[in-house]
Amino acid sequence: MADATDRDDSRPLGIGRRLVWTSLLALLLLGLIAVAAFGWAADHARGASDVAAAQQARSAASRLAGELQKFRLLPLVLTEYPDVHVVLGDGNAAAVTRMNNKLELLADRTDAAAIYLIGRDGRTIAASNWRQPQSFVGQNYGFRPYFRDAMAKGGAELFALGTVSGRPGLFIARRVEDGGRDLGVIVVKVEFDRLETEWARQPLATFVTDDHGVVIITSRPAWRFRTMAPIDERTRAAIRAALQFGKLPLAPLPLTRAGATWTEGGLRYREAVLPVPMAGATLHAFQPTAPAEASANATARTAILIAFILLAALLTWRFRARETQRLQQEARRMLEVEVAARTADLVDANRRFRSAREELAQASRLGTIGQITAGVAHEINQPVAAIRGFAENAGTFLDRGDPAKARDNLGTIVALTERIGAIVAELRTFARRSTPAMGPVEIAAVIDGALLLVGDRIREQGVTIERRGEVVGLRCVADRVRLEQILVNLLQNALDALGGRNAPWIVIETLAGSDIAIIVADNGPGIAADVADNLFTPFVTGKAEGLGLGLGIARDIAREFGGALDSVSSPIGGAAFELRVRRA
Repeated sequence: MADATDRDDSRPLGIGRRLVWTSLLALLLLGLIAVAAFGWAADHARGASDVAAAQQARSAASRLAGELQKFRLLPLVLTEYPDVHVVLGDGNAAAVTRMNNKLELLADRTDAAAIYLIGRDGRTIAASNWRQPQSFVGQNYGFRPYFRDAMAKGGAELFALGTVSGRPGLFIARRVEDGGRDLGVIVVKVEFDRLETEWARQPLATFVTDDHGVVIITSRPAWRFRTMAPIDERTRAAIRAALQFGKLPLAPLPLTRAGATWTEGGLRYREAVLPVPMAGATLHAFQPTAPAEASANATARTAILIAFILLAALLTWRFRARETQRLQQEARRMLEVEVAARTADLVDANRRFRSAREELAQASRLGTIGQITAGVAHEINQPVAAIRGFAENAGTFLDRGDPAKARDNLGTIVALTERIGAIVAELRTFARRSTPAMGPVEIAAVIDGALLLVGDRIREQGVTIERRGEVVGLRCVADRVRLEQILVNLLQNALDALGGRNAPWIVIETLAGSDIAIIVADNGPGIAADVADNLFTPFVTGKAEGLGLGLGIARDIAREFGGALDSVSSPIGGAAFELRVRRA
């Protein structure tokens, strides 16, 4: 009996030691899971922030490029305007007055901050703001780098503070020539208030720096004219000499950098950088990491909690299983001891019968207790196994690289951004400014697209559209969107001419030879004789409210394709234009 007692004392100690070691192992495993989960969360937050920053950078760069493309065309077109040559040539007062009025109208229509003409001596002769107290007329800008560079090289751009207005903007300058003689410079000033307002609606910090690292366009007004890094004194002196940024201190931004992560106070940002079509300029998009970190950390904490629950359930199941086994073994051992004792006592059956019967009954009850305990352990094991199965499925999804399904099992998912879904695809594609892509273009598709864009006007005016010529399979070398822009312009002009006409009629005829000719003709009143010879000259128009830029721009686009745009005789009695493009 002494041996049995020794065994009884040693078993609980052995089970306790195993339980302690199992618990320590589970805690170690939980710690490793926590380290891995938060490591994944940090990497995921950085990746998600990088994606959001890159999407914003691409969108902002595209929007900025569109603005620049629109305004860079203005000085180029204006250099061909006859009154510009007159004003810069002899300063005729009547011509100056007409030019002031024309520049004022053009600035209002195009949203340019200012448009002005500078003579050879650097003095401003005419300006769109000639009526305003801060008029540029009479101001001398001969010291400005954009004036000197434009006179020397033909064109120049400079982002600077206005010396008169004090407002920042991009100055786009083009030299005006006449017969090889330099007459002066035409300048368009562009301000980016509306663009900055659009950027400011985003949670990111979006800004553009010049070649010195000075912030010139930004969604954060407090960052304007701060620098990405300290500027040396030599560079500061050159900037001050040109009055580019007035007397601003050009202090560095309150940022510290570690790789692609920037820190301002307690806020961290991930940076995406893209070049923009401004000399030496760079666009930066700073995405705050806090939203992505909060989402990823929440997922990590959920994963750790589930791992803790699973490990606790496994430990409980293990303890219950071992306890059940110990109780069953103890019950069997006690049964054996009691049976042996009862056998020895059977010699005196009459005297000890009742006592033996009670002992056997006790042994039977102990055996039943062991069976009940095993059943309870089995009932506990079923939900534990189910929990483990769900956890293994989540782990499998993660191993397969399918975090979406794993997050569904865990129950915690938070869906850079933004990006980049589809947005009213047709209208957005048409409105977006993109880099021209030359290649084979289906003529039929371009004509269909142009008719679709002006379809409402056609139906509203009751205009009959007649298409002539075979266009199936016919292709030309062009950029699809810009070729469609030419046809839309021609159709819009035809519709303007047909206003109030009886039986209005437009013919679109396609002629295929070595080149392809697309003729747009109407049965309107035709082209007035006083503008027919100068129809493609900027600001020459037969419309009361027109600027006279549409046909000139359309011809320039056609020439970029290696084609041409001309006025021709109308086969139906009105006006007609022939667009000629290269055959693909």
